[in-house]
Amino acid sequence: MRPLFHPALVNGRYGDPAVYVDTLFENRSLLFDLGDIAALPPRKVQRIERIFISHTHIDHFIGFDHLLRLLVGREKTVQLYGPSGLAEAVHHKLQGYRWDLVETYACDLVFAVTEFTWSNALTRTRFRLKSAFAPEPVGEQPTMDGVLCAEPRFVVSAAVLEHHSSCLGFALQEAAHVNIWKNRLAERALPVGPWLQGLKQAVAEGRGDDHLIRINGTGAEPAVVELGELRDVLTITAGQKIGYVTDVADTPENRAAIIALVRDADMLFIEAAFAGDDAELARQRAHLTTTAAGEIARAAKARRIEPFHFSPRYAEQEQRMLDEVSAAFAGAR
Repeated sequence: MRPLFHPALVNGRYGDPAVYVDTLFENRSLLFDLGDIAALPPRKVQRIERIFISHTHIDHFIGFDHLLRLLVGREKTVQLYGPSGLAEAVHHKLQGYRWDLVETYACDLVFAVTEFTWSNALTRTRFRLKSAFAPEPVGEQPTMDGVLCAEPRFVVSAAVLEHHSSCLGFALQEAAHVNIWKNRLAERALPVGPWLQGLKQAVAEGRGDDHLIRINGTGAEPAVVELGELRDVLTITAGQKIGYVTDVADTPENRAAIIALVRDADMLFIEAAFAGDDAELARQRAHLTTTAAGEIARAAKARRIEPFHFSPRYAEQEQRMLDEVSAAFAGAR
């Protein structure tokens, strides 16, 4: 089964942090961090529906203006998620411009901002173009296990980490794949048809064996069968997991929170700002070294590591940085 998500660094390992996540067979995408996104074609920017912002340092948030410029005049809602203070940052960005005659626009652009707090709560604020982007508090609600958003096909969770201020790490978990074996359907004289989507959905939702499935296409009247009698015609494969961690101090608390968040990730995007020999400088700047990044990925049992956010001081030493990460990931140091 092909994975739903196809992530890629927008600006390479040295540029502003941003990971663009294409979705298979869907005309929408996700973005982790909002650094400079000028390298993305406008059509890709216009597909972005959800943006997960670790914090609002300039190299993680400067792309908001580019996003805004491309979306004004389109009917669009963009969900933004980040730490406490994100709504205020978005508000100040939007109020830096004058919004004349926006109430006459045919299309409305909406930014729905969700802040994840230390108290494990989600605070929501909405900004609408037709209201000149005046802030509209939506409310607050608790969340379990750091879940920021949950859709039938994926869940995104976050952990509050420590940089020089609060910074979020993220995990994107694809729902399990439910695969139907057509040869087993044929062996049981069961038809292929739309009813299989209901079967898949019931399995994905964790329904019990006594849940009833309506099978169309078997005759004049649909057959009704318990889910438990149909489990042999399908298999379940775990969905893809992607982790994203950047701008964090190398502390025991951060390591524990990161490992719990991204455990068993298929792909872990993790900063490695400084070389291993510059651990003291990394400590002063509250960033990870190449060694720390590799060790964290190894401890989390990540299958693949994608280090990024290399400091420009190592501009001619990319292979050295990659080798240091790989060595720590492999447990060689």
